[in-house]
Amino acid sequence: MSSGISRKYLVTGGAGYVGSVVAAHLLAAGHTVTVLDDLSTGHRDGVPEGAGLIEGRVQDAARWLDPSYDAVLHFAAFSQVGESVAAPEAYWRNNVGGTLELLAAMRGAGVRTLVFSSTAATYGEPASVPITEEAPTRPTNPYGATKLAVDHMITGECAAHGLAAVSLRYFNVAGAYGPYGERHDPESHLIPLVLRVALGEREAVSVHGDDYPTPDGTCVRDYLHVADLAGAHLLALGAARPGTHLICNLGNGNGFSVREVIETARKVTGHPIPETAGPRRPGDPAVLVASAERARDLLGWRPERPDLAGIIADAWDFARHGRATG
Repeated sequence: MSSGISRKYLVTGGAGYVGSVVAAHLLAAGHTVTVLDDLSTGHRDGVPEGAGLIEGRVQDAARWLDPSYDAVLHFAAFSQVGESVAAPEAYWRNNVGGTLELLAAMRGAGVRTLVFSSTAATYGEPASVPITEEAPTRPTNPYGATKLAVDHMITGECAAHGLAAVSLRYFNVAGAYGPYGERHDPESHLIPLVLRVALGEREAVSVHGDDYPTPDGTCVRDYLHVADLAGAHLLALGAARPGTHLICNLGNGNGFSVREVIETARKVTGHPIPETAGPRRPGDPAVLVASAERARDLLGWRPERPDLAGIIADAWDFARHGRATG
């Protein structure tokens, strides 16, 4: 996906799962990429070959950001729901405080385009699905609350200072792209946890709650391939307009329950994958499924890898070989 014009981008959090895949897509499109990451949750070998690496905090972006950059893509946030409930102060300090400093650095350097990694957690427990961007934002955990606060911050920055910004509210991102896949520590996402059972690294996968108001009692989520997600970021760069904050949901528009994911993983891996019942996790909504019509209409984006089995197969390849081959 190349525009034919080479640009220079700063990717904060670009050593993490989503940031590394987006950085790889930017490089493949012929752009110059610098990753800013303190490696607290990212991985040095997650920085794609050809990208520069600044090992530092997003709060200190003013030390490195200069007018030669065309835009910033911002992924440097803490993102574990349970952790945010246990230590909300860390999430407000990093996610909100860090972005406040980043916006000031962008203003000072004259860099006026931003693509922000937001989240469906801003919506909380939705009144109806699929969830549109007009749905009420009522986060049920501090992680979602911090991301919503940043979205409000960006809206004000656009109105007051002419920033061109796009926030992309992801639903559940999964799969892998080449050598870039999920390596969270601790891991809380369902698909990599299920695959660790298939690898023999865990005895069973815990189903957190089986009494939700869903067909089989387990949470329902909208799973999006990480490569499709990355493509949306490149399109968002082209859609950003000065003084405007565009917010788009990203998802497949299809929901799969926890038990459906486990059963699909059993078929993909050929392993039995035992499961155990566990309590609900604090702040977990029952159903999160996206309407991505705005992204389709305004970004020209459409997911190309919507099949759950294919998403899990790529993640399985990465779990076994450190690389997705699909």
